[in-house]
Amino acid sequence: MHCNDPTSARQAMCYYCDPQTSQSIAFVQFPQTFRNISEDDIYDSQLRYVFKVGFLYFCVLEDYFTGFTLHRKGWKSVYLYPKRPQFLGTATTNFNEASIQWTRWISGLTSVAISRFCPLICGPLKMSLVHLMCYLEVACMPLLYCLSIWGFALIPQLCLFNGIPLYPKISDSNFNIFSIIFISAISKSLYEVVTTGDQFRVWKNEWRIWMVRCVTCYTYGSLDAILDKLGIKEASFLPTNKVTDDEQVKLYEMGIFDFRAATMFLAPLVTVILVNFAAFVGAVFKALVVDDNGDRYWEKMFGQMFLSFYILVSNYAIIEGMIIRKDKASIPFSATLWSVVFS
Repeated sequence: MHCNDPTSARQAMCYYCDPQTSQSIAFVQFPQTFRNISEDDIYDSQLRYVFKVGFLYFCVLEDYFTGFTLHRKGWKSVYLYPKRPQFLGTATTNFNEASIQWTRWISGLTSVAISRFCPLICGPLKMSLVHLMCYLEVACMPLLYCLSIWGFALIPQLCLFNGIPLYPKISDSNFNIFSIIFISAISKSLYEVVTTGDQFRVWKNEWRIWMVRCVTCYTYGSLDAILDKLGIKEASFLPTNKVTDDEQVKLYEMGIFDFRAATMFLAPLVTVILVNFAAFVGAVFKALVVDDNGDRYWEKMFGQMFLSFYILVSNYAIIEGMIIRKDKASIPFSATLWSVVFS
């Protein structure tokens, strides 16, 4: 990080010198901005949904814990977002380093969630309900997201193999409930992107990287914190390599994933793609060829078929890295082979 505006300290000091607020202000926080964000930002390194939507309370590791401790003691903070970026840092520009960084962050957040400093235990009666919910959501988000996404990525698909419907038929009025929930979730995130001045592709990239992180970083980070809590292993702290590589930067600026990453990050992604692809293709075959007894297979399985199709389309970049791309930054065959065996 480096200071991008010499007046930043003076801007912050205005709040400490204000007689109406100076006695209660603990810290002034500027948004974290980066100097090397590409136009596509395929790894969501700028954290748009954190800083542009005004979600002040997203912090990691010691930042999160310090902020939470001060706020629960009654101190207040200021979120200052001037037009000129005050501090600029260097963002990760490849999949491996971005995954290592997020795994470390997630491990720190989950450690708070499963400790005696969990906001649900320490927060009540000491801060407002909304403030408490913000801290609680951030702390519990990794564990809850990874469990739910793994469920959505595998359970409906495995049921497709056995012809077990999980959702109402498309002709059933109850199917509208699931449709409304799905459309609402998509619309909400798209609305936030548009209202913060970004384009549709930002929403597409954020949605994809969120699913990717849930089955990799969120999973490994949560597991790392749980194993540390149980005394099985110490929580790992791997520093992020910010040294730039011309080839990696070129791919990043072109909006192309660099899959030269550890197999532990690639195998879960490929496994999810393989399971969803097999489930979707098998379901389409049954609907078109086998379904000749009038039970309208596609109608009762449409929800699960659509879910698999949506996951495949949203993560086309992974399919491209597995099958189409032949460059050095594509997904290696060994990772695909391990995923086939696991699947």
